[in-house]
Amino acid sequence: MTRSVPSVSVRYAGNGASTRPNELGMRPMQERAYEKRGEQYLLIKSPPASGKSRALMFIALDKLINQGLRKAIIVVPEKSIGSSFTDEPLSKFGFWADWTVVPRWNLCNAPGEDGGKVGSVRSFLDSDDRVLVCTHATFRFAVDRFGVEAFDDCLIAVDEFHHVSANPDNKLGAHLAAFIARDKAHIVAMTGSYFRGDAEAVLMPEDEARFETVTYTYYEQLNGYRYLKKLDIGYYFYSGSYADDIVKVLDPAEKTIVHIPLVNSRESTKDKIKEVEHIIETLGEWQGTDPATEFQLVKAPDGRVLRIADLVDDDAAKRDRVSAALKDPAQKMNRDHVDIIIALGMAKEGFDWIWCEHALTVGYRSSLTEIVQIIGRATRDAKGKTRARFTNLIAEPDASEESMREAVNDTLKAIAASLLMEQVLTPRFNFTPKATAAGPVEGFDYGEGGYDPNKCNIGFNEAQGQFQIEIKGLAPPKSREANRIVSQELNEVITAFVQDRTAIERGMFDEELVPEELTQVRLGKIIRDKYPTLDAEGHEAVRQHAIAALNLTQQAKAAIAEGGGEGGGSTAFVDGVRRFAMSVTDLDIDLIDRINPFAEAYAILSKTMDETSLKQVAAVINARKVQLTPEEARDLARRALKFKQDRGRLPDITAPDPWERRMAEGVAFLARMKQEQRNG
Repeated sequence: MTRSVPSVSVRYAGNGASTRPNELGMRPMQERAYEKRGEQYLLIKSPPASGKSRALMFIALDKLINQGLRKAIIVVPEKSIGSSFTDEPLSKFGFWADWTVVPRWNLCNAPGEDGGKVGSVRSFLDSDDRVLVCTHATFRFAVDRFGVEAFDDCLIAVDEFHHVSANPDNKLGAHLAAFIARDKAHIVAMTGSYFRGDAEAVLMPEDEARFETVTYTYYEQLNGYRYLKKLDIGYYFYSGSYADDIVKVLDPAEKTIVHIPLVNSRESTKDKIKEVEHIIETLGEWQGTDPATEFQLVKAPDGRVLRIADLVDDDAAKRDRVSAALKDPAQKMNRDHVDIIIALGMAKEGFDWIWCEHALTVGYRSSLTEIVQIIGRATRDAKGKTRARFTNLIAEPDASEESMREAVNDTLKAIAASLLMEQVLTPRFNFTPKATAAGPVEGFDYGEGGYDPNKCNIGFNEAQGQFQIEIKGLAPPKSREANRIVSQELNEVITAFVQDRTAIERGMFDEELVPEELTQVRLGKIIRDKYPTLDAEGHEAVRQHAIAALNLTQQAKAAIAEGGGEGGGSTAFVDGVRRFAMSVTDLDIDLIDRINPFAEAYAILSKTMDETSLKQVAAVINARKVQLTPEEARDLARRALKFKQDRGRLPDITAPDPWERRMAEGVAFLARMKQEQRNG
């Protein structure tokens, strides 16, 4: 049996704002990016389908015509994405110039391998033409051959910037670092992913500090759509073979992209062709193929003939014909062109099918960036499409499996991905310390009764998709770097925390856990490791803002569930945050630190997984539970010292408060360790 409990269900206002152009033909995200067009280094973080390609066209034209740059080079990860940068008659919509690319300089359309196109880059640099489009690979080869100085006074625009890494082995990352060091080119970096799926930074901190960031959130994007009003994200567990259970979550009435499992994953049967055949068989009676598109034709039980695109077929020629049929521009607005797409490594980043209502992925995906990109396939706005959903079908850990440990790890990673998507999809949090002199911020709605100077207030600006929340005892960021992290990188901090195995295992399965061990000690260590140049004051400010964002999201979700689910429509999440705040005497940082950030995720897991499997998972995790480490003890001792400064005494190991006892244990642990060292 497949147990289905959506872990995220978000409703949006659908006010049309994000699709409404200004007098220059720019949507809000594009207008926001264009305002920063004078910056030499610009990083645009914006969801799939928000219009990053066109935003770049506006910026590039201004740099070429008004800022004196001689060339614009658009660098994309794969050839198919090059089509996003073909000619656009921008003046038709109000802009003062059109975007044109001479066909020979769109190297994504040119025959031959990337290495063989390097000569074309040289020819372009020597020509009078202004715009080139090429792949990341072609650009890397060109920089290797001609050096960074060949690109002086050029704009280098890197699409899907999350492919870059500060790792020395990442060639594109090394090249960008060299461009920044030379400081004679302009760089615009664009990404639809708010975090990397691995632990490596995209840029070195000192290089990233040079970039001006434009952020357009998922909430702003979806809240401003005309048609799409709701997004559901569910992680569903099954036992046995996924091919038998997929029919329970695959609705043939929904336009769906199915990503079957990676061949080396636990969920795979190791025969991808048979898996596709089985999925097709579950949908109905096969009627043959469409000779024009190579789509499989399947008669469903209700009499409809489903058009299914198979992108898994090993016959490359056939697969290419299917792929070409999916990209046919004449069919872009035809909802009936295709019903279901089955893929393995394709139909992710840069794939544009506006009618997709359901992204169904089988098997755990290790890269959070990949999950964001897959979800982005379903979050396009289209007439008549009011709901979109992402489903991740995951094999339930089985006590008889030899790979039980691996299965548990996959389960926890899927939960981490769910927690992160909740942060990405909800409005942005701005936290401020509660001060007696504080007052309402213009443009924010403080709910029934308005702003109250005698309590901690929660304001919300729907147009901007932002909260303004007052918290007692909150440490404000004082340095420029701490401010940058708090305003731009809280999701990255939360990513590191929820992906930390110790944190998530203890948060979900340690019955003796004192929440502050995670919210203060563990998260504090993660932030110190991630930002070693920050001072202690900056570390604490970042920690407090990150845990406040994570825990308020979780508590809002719990409040929505207690209130009967999704009631309140597009305001449900805002109402949930306010409901939690009203349930406590005052919103203060100590209270927030006392909340286990993984408690709500465990509640969902316990409903989704059967009791036997849940106990097996708990047993595996508790078997590898570690005692206090010297580093954790030192952190506890530091917090015990602050406790003494605040209260005039050290924590008591017999105190009724578990966090006070834990700090006292840390002090005692250090004392024992020092005594043992003295005794040799």
